[in-house]
Amino acid sequence: MRIAVGVCGLMAFILCACAQSPRSSDTPALSGERAMEYVRTQVAFGPRPPGSPELEKCRGFIKQQLTGFGYSIDDDAFLAQTPYGPITMHNLIAHKGTGERGVIALASHYDTKLMEGMNFVGANDGGSSTGLLLELARVLADKKDTLDYWFLFLDGEEAFVDWSTFDSTYGSRHLAQRWKNQGMVPKVRALILLDMIGDKDLHIWYETNSTKRLMDLVWETAKRIGLNSILSQTREPVGDDHIPFLDIGIPCVDIIDLNYGPQNSYHHTPADTLDKISPQSMEKVGRLVLAMLPVLQK
Repeated sequence: MRIAVGVCGLMAFILCACAQSPRSSDTPALSGERAMEYVRTQVAFGPRPPGSPELEKCRGFIKQQLTGFGYSIDDDAFLAQTPYGPITMHNLIAHKGTGERGVIALASHYDTKLMEGMNFVGANDGGSSTGLLLELARVLADKKDTLDYWFLFLDGEEAFVDWSTFDSTYGSRHLAQRWKNQGMVPKVRALILLDMIGDKDLHIWYETNSTKRLMDLVWETAKRIGLNSILSQTREPVGDDHIPFLDIGIPCVDIIDLNYGPQNSYHHTPADTLDKISPQSMEKVGRLVLAMLPVLQK
């Protein structure tokens, strides 16, 4: 993540969880523990900056899970011009419907920041939101709603050197331009971006770049389902993957806690490790997103 603007045990676990998790007649139960297991798998690959073999392995894992859930996957490969030269990056777009009837997009970046000489594994920044997005894709895989659900795993969110409009959000800038050229903008009714949502001490910001009605929906929904405790007093704009989509006219909301550790001391440091995040935080955010979706379907 970014800046504030201005201011094989997995398969055994899954089989066990499937046997034990209660299910409604309509939708499987969301599991923070399962999301956490997806994060553990990502972290085990090590640092995952764009273009790295480790990110390629992570991408293969994500594809394997999504294919298992029954999704078609569009591997949106493109050549990004970076301060380190051209690097091939890959957005993954998982979907079942064609999008003709309208789309609710749910998104996360799955890369980690390039930090040379440091073992930055990005458990929270990159890992937690990707883990939860996979779990949401599992839960919603057979959900029949008016609008289609598309899941965006975005590459190249992190800056290679310094955060700027040209050194950051490579994947979202590419996909936003692609969607604009394809005439997709009117079809995407809302985009929900997840980022840094695993912090044990979770407090979601009221992110002021987001579309106000969607940010207000986050607040209203959290209060309605008893999750007031995860809402922060902080109201700040954040530069993140939602900005390129906002720029082309897609309503977006960024669900993010950009205060990670004392005085944000874990952010973009080797301290961003599994022991700093919790399945409970991811499950709360997952419940929040699922409770928002019926409103967005109207």
